[in-house]
Order: sequence, then structure tokens, then C-alpha cells
Amino acid sequence: MSAIAPADIGSTLPTDGPAAPPRRRAARPPTLSMAAWKQFMEVARPYWVGGQRRSAWALLGMLIVVMLCETQLAVMLVSRTGDMTSALAARDADRFWTAVRWSLVVLAFAAPTYAGYYYLRDYLGNHWRRWLTHHFLDGYLHRRRYYELGGREDLDNPDQRISEDINTFTGRSINFALIFLGSLMQLVAFSAVLWSISKTLVLFLAVYAAFGTFVALYVFGAPLIRLNFWQLRREADFRFGLMRFRENAESIAFYRGEAQERAELNTRFQAAFANYGRLIRKQRTLNLFQRAFSQLTLVVPSIILANEVLSGRMEVGRAVQAGGAFAAVLGAVGLIVDNFEGLSRFVAGIDRLHALARAVVPGDADPEAAASAGQEIRSECGDDELCVENVTLYVPRSDRLLIRDLSLRLGPGDGLMIAGPSGCGKSSLLRALAGLWRTGSGTVRTLAPEQVCFLPQRPYMQLGTLRHQILYPADGRAHTDEELLELLDAAHLGGLAERVGGLDAVRDWDKLLSMGEQQRMAFARVLSRRPRAVILDEATSALDAATEAALYQRLRDTGATLISIAHRRAVLRYHTQVLELQGGGSWRLVPAREFS
Repeated sequence: MSAIAPADIGSTLPTDGPAAPPRRRAARPPTLSMAAWKQFMEVARPYWVGGQRRSAWALLGMLIVVMLCETQLAVMLVSRTGDMTSALAARDADRFWTAVRWSLVVLAFAAPTYAGYYYLRDYLGNHWRRWLTHHFLDGYLHRRRYYELGGREDLDNPDQRISEDINTFTGRSINFALIFLGSLMQLVAFSAVLWSISKTLVLFLAVYAAFGTFVALYVFGAPLIRLNFWQLRREADFRFGLMRFRENAESIAFYRGEAQERAELNTRFQAAFANYGRLIRKQRTLNLFQRAFSQLTLVVPSIILANEVLSGRMEVGRAVQAGGAFAAVLGAVGLIVDNFEGLSRFVAGIDRLHALARAVVPGDADPEAAASAGQEIRSECGDDELCVENVTLYVPRSDRLLIRDLSLRLGPGDGLMIAGPSGCGKSSLLRALAGLWRTGSGTVRTLAPEQVCFLPQRPYMQLGTLRHQILYPADGRAHTDEELLELLDAAHLGGLAERVGGLDAVRDWDKLLSMGEQQRMAFARVLSRRPRAVILDEATSALDAATEAALYQRLRDTGATLISIAHRRAVLRYHTQVLELQGGGSWRLVPAREFS
């Protein structure tokens, strides 16, 4: 191994360097505006123009046909209802029973049409959800974006957005689209009926619906959307707090930290509770307006048509038919008023999903991230060497400088031990080498990803069999049972398979295995993969000195390049060089035998 830069940088470092990216502002609640419509289209469009577009449009076409049939059947049923009422008023038995028979025929077709409509609607929504979930997961996992999003304050709870907000988005998108389309059909079908009966009713209806829509949008619009937006966020925060409590149950139990955890959960729940209180008070006012708006329609048609009926110029059944048509047309033109509560929740969810899409979905790149891409540490794939060239590293989304202008090379079989005081950036440098932290400048050239293995201080224990634990993240069929048992012996875990019930036993490994056993399991994974480079971040902190020495020697015997952080000086002999981070960006690189 050779150092490209001087061995001791000390205090001669230059003071200039790339500025860290600016802090992001917290997300603002959305509004019911053209911007919300654009956000909706950005999220929805890929499904309808992508690889699933034929089946999607075919299902939508079938839904429209069913809706047309349902609307026509509704018009026929209103007409027959008017005939029955007129026949009763005229005491015309033949006309009455004829209307009854035709009504039953219409109902015989209307019931299955109604059921088929809702089945097709939910079927389309479910398939759209599956496609959109895979679309988001592809972007979420691409280039380990899930790791980068963990520290972004403006993108809270991405897991909840993928699992719940997508489901809500697809279901409500289909529902509202069909409601609007159905209302348009209703408007066309029943307006002609209503116009033929009373033009006065039509004129009153236009003014009444315009007034109701104006009040719903401008009096209830912004407050309800804002409150629904914060409710989604605070419910997700409360759920996240409960999840963290469950995942860290053992540590909390050892600390006896129940009181503090309860206080934190109470704070999160109180935020959701208080916001929901404001939300239901605002919804109470909206419900009062909606009820009054709709109930007046039961009286208005009778008042307007009373003189016509009482004077004998209009049949009673004709008036009943007008009342039914009036209610249908009002339902169509008063759509926003009737559905505003659900619409406000829908718009709030669109904003959250759109923000995640811009961060993770290919083609919807976050412009703020794109603007800073030129300042990132570049990661490239090299041949035999691990090379760091003029790397300056900052804490992500911060102006805190960790390392300035670092350059070094590691060849096959070399070993680099990273030392320094706590908080100087040792683990941060490993994250930069792994391509997880890129805030800064310079270039990191590493081996191919499958040739590099990373061992964290706390290994990840996958859900699954013991076989999968040993080989993670590789396929469980890559080795024979005898080879797996040999790997366990090499990692000082002999007898584990027999103790847990065999290689195919499924356990909660994170709780069953001690931290020392988990760290030895991580070494078994490395030995199964035989990588050309191994990066260890205090990966032996829970092991005794003898086991640590034996496992380090096994790694050295494989000829792999080692980069490790360790606090025991006994580990020093397994490395050829020491990189000492001194804080404030300064560092020095010395041979291991000269480090003191």
C-alpha cells in the first residue's frame, strides 16, 4: 500500500472546501389547487402509460360500460316509479301493475350490474396498487436510497407512505374518478328529464349547486386539507414510536426506561389526538352544511311544482319523477360538496406520495438532490485496488467537516486500521467507502460490490432459517449442509445448528443469539463469500480477545484486503497501515509498526 498524499497533514490543511448542501425546509401542507392536480398526474401517469397500460385501460373501459348500464337502469327505474305513483293517484290498477312488473325487471338487471361495478372498481384499484408499490420499491431500493432517506426530515415515515398511502391513493383515485364520471353521466341523463318537466327547477339547481361548491372550496377547503395532512403525519409518527419501542424492548427493559418511553409515546399520541380534535370540529361544521345543503332538496322541488300539481296541470307521478331527477342532478353538480371530506384527505395523501416519488422513483428526481449531485463523492468500480482520491467528507445535510482531502491506496492483502477519538468520523469514512455517505467531493474506487463485505458492530439478523443467516445476502442453496456446518465451526459457532434444531430451523435470531454470537455469524457470512476486501466497523467488540484474534487471522489467511475500526491494540498486528483521524478534517497515515 502506498499513500498518495503526505504522511502527516497536521495543521497545514487549506481552509476552503465544498460547502455542505443547505438544510431542507419542512414540508408544507398541500392545498386544493392546480398544483395538487399536477402532483396527482405525476404519481398516477406511469401506470396508465407504462407496460400495464393495456390491461389498465381495458379494465377502465369495462367499468365505464357497466356505469353506463347502471345509469340507464337508474333512469328507467325513476320513470317506472313515477308511473306507479301516477297510477295509484288515478286508481288505475292495470297501469300500476304493469309499472310494478317493469320495475322488477329493471331491478333484476340493476342488482348484478351494481355488484359488478364495485367488483371491477376494487379489482382495478388492487392491481394498480400492486404495480405502483413495485414501482416505488424499485426506486426505494435503487442505489440504497432507503438509507439516504432515513435522515431526511422532510420525508417522514417512507415505509408508511409505501404501505398505506399508495393503497389509499389508488383506491381513492379510482373511486373519485368514477364518481366524477358517473356524475357526468347522471347529469346528462337526468338533466334532459328535468328540463322536460320544469325549466325553473334546472335554473334553481344551477345557482344552488354553484353556491354550495363555492362555500365548500373557500370556507372549508384549506383548513380541512391542512388538518388531514398533519393527521397523516402525526399518526405515522405515533406508529413509528410504537414500532421503535417494540424493536428495542430488551434495551428499554434493562434501563427500566418505561416512564420515559411512555412520556415520549404520550407526546406523539397527544399531537395526533389534538390535531384530530381540531379536525373533527371542522368536519362537524362541514357535516352541518352538507346536511342542510342536501336536505333542502327534499322540499324545494315540491315547493316549485306545487302550483302545477295542485292546479291539475301536472300529474303527481310526474312531480315525483321530477323530484328524483332533481336529486340525481344535484348529486352530480354538488359532487364536491358531498365528497369534500374524503377529497381533502385524498389531497393530503397525494402530497406525501408525490414527495416520496420525487425522491426515489427513477425519472422523478428530486431537483434539490440533482442540484447537489455535482458536489457528491464519486463512487467507481476499480480492478485490484481500493483507492481514495482527494476525498473531503461532510456529515449529510450538515456543514460539519469530518475529513479533508484524504488520498490513499490499498492493494491485495493490505490492511488499514482506522483510529482516532470518538466522533472524529471513523465510521463515517467507512460509510463513504461503502457509497452510503456522499456529501463532499473526491473519488472512491472500490472493488465490485460482490467482492467487498462489510461487517457492522451490530449485524443484521434476517427473518428466516439458520441456513439463510449464514449465507445472507446470498442464495440459501449455494452451499451443502456439510459446508455450512464447517463455516459455523470456523466462526466458533460449532454446535449452534444442533442446539436450535438444524440448519432449516426458523427462530427470532436477533433475540436468540447473543451479540457475540451475532458477530461470529457475521464472520461466517464473510467466510462463505470469500470476498477480496472486508470492511469491519468494531465488528469484534463483543468477542473475547482470543476469539477476536482467531477470526482476524482467518481473514488474513484468505488474502483479503482489510479495513477496520477497532479499539484493542492487539488487532494492530493484522494491519499494515494506520489512518489516524484527528478531528476537524485533519488526519495522518503511518505504517502500523510506527503507530503509537
